[in-house]
Amino acid sequence: MSNAFPFAAIVGQEDMKLAMIMTAIDPKIGGVLVFGDRGTGKSTAVRGLADLLPPIKSVEGCPVNSGSLDEIPSWFKASSTKLIEIPMPVVDLPLGIGSDRVTGALDIEKALVEGIKSFQPGLLAKANRGYLYIDEVNLLEDHIVDLLLDVSQSGENVIEREGLSIRHASDFILIGSGNPEEGELRPQLLDRFGLSVEVVTPNSIQERIEVIKRRDLYDQDPQSFQQNWKKENQKICKKILDARKIIDKIETPENILELCAEICIELGSDGLRGELTLLRAARALAAYRNSKKILKTHIKNVASMCLSHRLRRDPLDETGTSSRVERALNTVCG
Repeated sequence: MSNAFPFAAIVGQEDMKLAMIMTAIDPKIGGVLVFGDRGTGKSTAVRGLADLLPPIKSVEGCPVNSGSLDEIPSWFKASSTKLIEIPMPVVDLPLGIGSDRVTGALDIEKALVEGIKSFQPGLLAKANRGYLYIDEVNLLEDHIVDLLLDVSQSGENVIEREGLSIRHASDFILIGSGNPEEGELRPQLLDRFGLSVEVVTPNSIQERIEVIKRRDLYDQDPQSFQQNWKKENQKICKKILDARKIIDKIETPENILELCAEICIELGSDGLRGELTLLRAARALAAYRNSKKILKTHIKNVASMCLSHRLRRDPLDETGTSSRVERALNTVCG
């Protein structure tokens, strides 16, 4: 267990927590973008998520967390064939980081002099089969954004230097957080996030008091606080595992597919990624709530986080994108 503030102990911010849980149930949903005020628990939630996630099986010592011997990259000579359980990777990508630390670095001199491909894996190797977290994602340098776009689309990291080529799997869930006042996100990167959540500072006195109480208790004795919340964390972890087992059996009625399409047409969202994300998120929510089929309520619960970041700006509409999604839901669902 790390020293992170327990995920289950975070007060409020239910949409943010639910979005992260749903990606753990079905990674195909895509990443999560969390935008909002400073000090609202964005980074805390991501770091708490690491202790909550079920472990994965990986070949012992493999730098890209390969799940079987067949998946081990050719440049890595495994000293063990044993599969061991490791914590699901949650890797931080700091601002201002160099390309080599992200992609990994080839030792050109060793390759030319000794004829040996020597590769130092980067963050994209460590994040394979896990999460890559970028705080202040809207301030990320353009060349790093381009790298992430390429890798997130292909699921593979390719490094080419001086005629040498190294590649390895890099399939991760992207989580980004930031403050919208500090700049907007490039549309190409924005589209890579399956879900988008806005978080705000709580305006209820009781909620704020509870936040202060819990944080103060944690700061005084992190180990005891974590122990007190261990059962709640384990409950969420069990629900995630149970949901994974039944997600493929969730029924998708025809009227639900029609509803997804109608909502996206009403909003005028580009492409079909919105419908697919809406369907996958609703299915993950149905599995998490132990429902046998996707219901209209599941669609309503996830629509804003699936679609609000996919809308074109309307200069004649001063309301936020979440309000536009709500209006579309009212129009379509009544």
